Amino acid sequence: MITRVTAVQMAMAGNANYPSPPVDLAVLKTNIDAFVALVAQAADGSKKVIAQKNKQRATVVEMVRMLGRYVEGASKGDMSIFQTSGFQPASTTKAQAQPWSEKIRKIGRGPNSGQAKVWVRSLRDALSYTVRYAVSVNGAAPTTWTEQPVGLVKSPVLITGLTPGTTYAFQARAVTKNNTYTDWSDSVTFMVT
Repeated sequence: MITRVTAVQMAMAGNANYPSPPVDLAVLKTNIDAFVALVAQAADGSKKVIAQKNKQRATVVEMVRMLGRYVEGASKGDMSIFQTSGFQPASTTKAQAQPWSEKIRKIGRGPNSGQAKVWVRSLRDALSYTVRYAVSVNGAAPTTWTEQPVGLVKSPVLITGLTPGTTYAFQARAVTKNNTYTDWSDSVTFMVT
């Protein structure tokens, strides 16, 4: 989210196609910076800081929504003008969501700061699964992993104790009926908020 809203703020600043945005772009930048700082501070798990972070996130989201409505109207259907705004056009075709890897369907935010939800793909001969995760630094392969056993995969696996603002690599594998392990899936990275 931070990368996308920062891209919009930067593309809109001084953009002649959008002379009078409904949001002061300097105020938007200040709010984005405050949100980034609160994400880092929320790492200690303080309920007060997490509440402030969530409130700041809502402020940034509302400002970007207002800009999005303005951009949509001001571009008058001209995609070349729209794309100068930093917003990404929504696809008009409904595509089937592709899994992130052969064993991980998707990864999302957990209910609290420092948590992630991992949806593992069900395999026909699997009795159980294991998800492992580690901090990913500059895309390098982690050397130390934390593993979490998983029974059923109908519900997402909740991973807790993660550091907000940090990118993690996730992998999954299955334990088959003949008591062997499948290979680990390709790593999937996700920034925890």
